[in-house]
Amino acid sequence: MTHLKFHLASKSPRRHQIFADAGFKTEILENHADEHFDPGMPVREVAEHLARQKAAPFCSETNKTVITADTTVILGEEILNKPNNEAHATEMLTKLSGKMHEVITGVCYIHQGKQTSFSECTKVWIKDLSKLEIEQYIQNYQPFDKAGAYGIQDWMGLVGVQKIEGCYYNVMGFPMHRFIAEFSK
Repeated sequence: MTHLKFHLASKSPRRHQIFADAGFKTEILENHADEHFDPGMPVREVAEHLARQKAAPFCSETNKTVITADTTVILGEEILNKPNNEAHATEMLTKLSGKMHEVITGVCYIHQGKQTSFSECTKVWIKDLSKLEIEQYIQNYQPFDKAGAYGIQDWMGLVGVQKIEGCYYNVMGFPMHRFIAEFSK
């Protein structure tokens, strides 16, 4: 499969890195798709819905394999998106402290004119974080482009995450193992 070229319609540097680390040739496509959803939608369906929405501008592509994705962090029935500022990041990390949450990544790909989508869920347990740890994390790791205000690939994953159940790379932003299995069908 590494002989294929994928067109990744994503701004996420972590997704770009995951594809590079897996040995895939990728071209990055600009995507300015609307990322709104009906607030009445079940929270565990939002990520896949948004991935399909991001794929919509590329539906007519028949000579490219275009991939879109969206990651949501869910605590109970609340979606924790990317924080707007330090106070918002502090609020999110305080909510996640000492609790289990779910990270769901929705993936949509268009290959040979056919659109396919799926989502992957990983459960993540965060240790009890002190106010100082949260403050230092925000100052040192700039979590503003990350759903839930943290990255599993940095300090939070090394020190703050107690355990995960599911795919580590899903928490980073792209469930490569599942994508390969789905794409290979």
